[in-house]
Amino acid sequence: MISSIQEAVLAANLRLAASGLVHLTWGNVSGLDRDRGVFYIKPSGIDYAKLQVTDLVGIRVTDGAVVDGHLRPSSDTPTHLALYRAWGNLGVGGICHTHSVRATAFAQAGRELPCFGTTHADHFFGPVPVCRDLTAAEVAEDYEGLTGAAIVSHFHQHHLNPVAMPAVLQAYHAPFTWGPHADKAVENAIALETCADMALQTLALNPTRPPLPPHLLEKHHLRKHGPDAYYGQTKESTGS
Repeated sequence: MISSIQEAVLAANLRLAASGLVHLTWGNVSGLDRDRGVFYIKPSGIDYAKLQVTDLVGIRVTDGAVVDGHLRPSSDTPTHLALYRAWGNLGVGGICHTHSVRATAFAQAGRELPCFGTTHADHFFGPVPVCRDLTAAEVAEDYEGLTGAAIVSHFHQHHLNPVAMPAVLQAYHAPFTWGPHADKAVENAIALETCADMALQTLALNPTRPPLPPHLLEKHHLRKHGPDAYYGQTKESTGS
């Protein structure tokens, strides 16, 4: 029986493909079924145009075992697993990985994505960080799994909240984004690429432009996120 989580993960992967952020078979989206302790992820190397809900692979969070599906899961599965194990209890229920051109350019340059304006602040509470590249020993031992561990460690060491900062740039690699569910993780990937485009154009026009002042960063982020957020409609006002 196909679950609503599987349908949501399929829809999120198809939305990612339609967004223009991925080419060929690059990228993947996963979503967490909290009741079962299983996340579903795109299989490795499957064309998005041919992707079916039955192709998705179910991975048990506790031990990383495949519990559903007949195909090989994405090669990035161990990274997703590490993030769910670390942050699932904080509300992370969807993860997206792309090689979107502009965000990946920042990752390849080893440069954090500066917050130059309110559009960025609406989605990311400050500059999007760059996580260190792995050593040769780490790559040989467990490249994808230790990529996830490095991301978690970076957020811990720099006192970053993965809910307020739902994105990271993996040095020499590409971005990962996340959210409470798969579709939100894709939405954050779209926002990240847009902000990277804006930042590159800002730097081209004014290479010495300072980042957004803290009072504007806080205002724009907190009006959309947190207990006192007032952007958008409430359930009561929409009747849902």
